[in-house]
Amino acid sequence: MTSVRRGDWAFAVLGLVPALLGGVYALVVLYAGALLSLTVLGLPFVALALLGARGLGTAHRHLVGRLLGERIAAPPRPALPPGPLGRLRVLLTDPVAWRALLYLVLRLPLGVVGFAAAVGLPLGCLWLLGFPLWVRLLESGGRPAGWLDVVAVLLGLALVPVVPAAVRLLGTANRRLARLLGPARSQQRVRELEAARATLLADNTDQLRRLERDLHDGTQARLVALAITLALAADALDTTAAADRARLRSLLDRARGQTDDTIAELRRLTRGIHPVALDGGLAEALPSLTATAPVPVSIQLDLPERPDPVVERAVYFCAAELLSNVAKHSGARSAALAARAADGRVRLTVRDDGRGGALLGAGTGLSGLAERLAAVDGVLRVDSPPGGPTVVTADLPSRL
Repeated sequence: MTSVRRGDWAFAVLGLVPALLGGVYALVVLYAGALLSLTVLGLPFVALALLGARGLGTAHRHLVGRLLGERIAAPPRPALPPGPLGRLRVLLTDPVAWRALLYLVLRLPLGVVGFAAAVGLPLGCLWLLGFPLWVRLLESGGRPAGWLDVVAVLLGLALVPVVPAAVRLLGTANRRLARLLGPARSQQRVRELEAARATLLADNTDQLRRLERDLHDGTQARLVALAITLALAADALDTTAAADRARLRSLLDRARGQTDDTIAELRRLTRGIHPVALDGGLAEALPSLTATAPVPVSIQLDLPERPDPVVERAVYFCAAELLSNVAKHSGARSAALAARAADGRVRLTVRDDGRGGALLGAGTGLSGLAERLAAVDGVLRVDSPPGGPTVVTADLPSRL
């Protein structure tokens, strides 16, 4: 908290000059832009002024990050098409530049008030506390103590705790205002979805490579061995000697065992591509999933309609991973699973009575689940205090 207060004080004092310069720039731009709007110079002037506002916004963003500790993501640069008209249109419709201009306008009064709270208010407190002394130093003759001296001192004492509270309050307001300097909400959302989809694509690529390697090194080798075994069995059928019959029976038993192993291998490899249980939807897949869980799981479903297949798979794999975590890490004796679809959203909740302490990124697979859900515009929330219970909620849209 001490470092935060220092940053608030420093920003309130050192940020006055940038606030004045930026505010004056924004007001001049708006005034001149309005005057030139009826001329051919109006739109080019506003476009250049918006570029300048972007630059000032970058400077203010660095100042906020340095003094207030508020890290604002750098907004993307506008993609300028070829041709002056196309570039002019992009600059005039750049939401980041307009947000920066709005920030400069709002920062001006906030900067003045912040400087007054950080400098003027403490000086006022000192003046009030020393009012009896200042008055007697300024007056030549003696002056008896009066009610005005008492009121001044009491007022100064009352304002002392107000000073840090006001500075902290203005620091919070400046942090929230600085969010205007980041990417627009739509831009930030696109960036998050692109990162999530890139992560999911890389994960899918790794899974496909692993599947190809397993099929080549495992299943294919088993099928080759099976073919050789059956070929030997066919050769043994050419003879009818009693000794060959025992050899033939042994070869056929080996072939049968290899066939069973191959089928089990194929089932294991194809389980992660598309669960067969999802053919009937989540209403049929989730009960069968909880029935095979290592701990007793109560289930409550409210799924009046089926979501998109991609969403169904995400919910199913999320439920499977969470139940697996319950068995491996929580030490729980029972769990509860609830799934509900309403208002275009699907919510999956898994609760257990284990030891708690689960965290995103703590090695329990929750980070991978969060990335999988983010790829379909979903979020994962974890509430797991030490001692339990643990409640994990997945919230995602029904339709993409």
